[in-house]
Amino acid sequence: MYKLSKRLIITAITLIIVGATGWVSSYTALHHLSLEDVKAMLADEHAHHGAAAYHSEDSHNKADHASHDTAHDDGKAHAAMIHSVHKAGHPEDAGHHHEDHHNTSTHDGENHPKEANHHDDQHAEHVLHQMHNRPYAALYVAAFFFMMISLGVLAFYGIQYAAQAGWSPVLFRVMEAITYYLLPGALIVLAIGLWADDHIFIWMDPEVVAHDKLIQGKSGWLNKTWFAIRGLIFIAGWSLYRYFSRKFSLAQDLADVNDNSNFKKNFQISAAFLVFYIYTESMMSWDWIMSVDPHWFSTLFGWYVFASMFVSGITVIALITIYLKGKGLMDFVNDSHLHDLAKFMFGISVFWTYLWFSQFMLIWYANIPEEVTYFVTRIEDYNLPFFGMLILNFIFPFLVLMNSDYKRVPWFIVMAGIVILFGHYIDVFNMIMPATVGDRWFIGLPELSAVALFLGLFLLIVFYALSKAPLLPKGNPFIKESEQFHY
Repeated sequence: MYKLSKRLIITAITLIIVGATGWVSSYTALHHLSLEDVKAMLADEHAHHGAAAYHSEDSHNKADHASHDTAHDDGKAHAAMIHSVHKAGHPEDAGHHHEDHHNTSTHDGENHPKEANHHDDQHAEHVLHQMHNRPYAALYVAAFFFMMISLGVLAFYGIQYAAQAGWSPVLFRVMEAITYYLLPGALIVLAIGLWADDHIFIWMDPEVVAHDKLIQGKSGWLNKTWFAIRGLIFIAGWSLYRYFSRKFSLAQDLADVNDNSNFKKNFQISAAFLVFYIYTESMMSWDWIMSVDPHWFSTLFGWYVFASMFVSGITVIALITIYLKGKGLMDFVNDSHLHDLAKFMFGISVFWTYLWFSQFMLIWYANIPEEVTYFVTRIEDYNLPFFGMLILNFIFPFLVLMNSDYKRVPWFIVMAGIVILFGHYIDVFNMIMPATVGDRWFIGLPELSAVALFLGLFLLIVFYALSKAPLLPKGNPFIKESEQFHY
């Protein structure tokens, strides 16, 4: 039986304290920035990059550049203009913006300096708002990433029970421990979303909704109250399944040899849970991720997020199992079990890539403005992380895990697993950051601190759960088959 070590407790608590301190420090620093500070920063950028590079690009004329500067990160210039004007404290000017712009553009040259100054002020206000968004978004990305690992493991666990798989019962205690993080982790994600408000979700800003007909049309779904209620329903359903499945699993260990009633109950609730999960996971992905770009939608998005959380969850199962096996606590796990976990890591990485390409290719080829803006933003402002994650999430694991023999080598699995987890953090980063911080992104103190904070919390909760029950579910009717699993 695993015993929670003091070293791990100290490491986890240290990560939490360092992460929380770093995030609060970055939050304070960014929120103390003034408009004048941002103007000075932009002037410095102007000096370093040159006026021509700053004010023009090959594919944009001056009018396009002005529209880009005032556009919100969801790619919709009108809603974005309203949002930036509102944040500047002048919502009453929004309705007259187009007319004023037209009038000033037709005046004589004497008015051009005033127009240029007005444009520069708007751009600075927009950049200031993006920089204020950054600590919220960094915290949200890290919180969602660790929550989705736990949710992906819960789905994998439910599939094993529903399929009555014979190879995997020796891994059930590891899966149950990882899913122990789901309830607090999901509540934290929901709480951050509600607290951050329009710093992450622009549709939570009444001024934007008042001037945006498209968001108004979605207001029956995208409103803060219904958003919170749906989130609590999702979390309650997932957590109830996790609670009863764990309860039946432990009860099966104490049951008579011929009594498989608890296993049968687990089979039944797992089948029901998977139906609930496939609906709620899609709705959760719409609410918690896709709605940061409320003008954009993709029918593949629920599956895309599922693939990311599924491969991340399976990867963490493999990493924790290898860690425990290395300490001599899971000798009943053999290289065939590791091989199967690595096969899932390999296969779901390919599945994720298929979904990524399908979503990208179809939208890009159709070239419908309200759809393609999602990828234009990411290609222009997030070129390195957007295409770089293909190397991390597909090419590297594909090459490393393609060979069957390598799937049985623990350090190969660990190496591939670390790269996969980093790649899927970047995936979540790419989903959230363009709509919140725009081109002001960077992986710095807010992002690293948030990851450290939730990594510490994740380790503490998961390894605490591991210490609460024997690592071998000896009452499972397939346990002998699982222990003797070889091919």
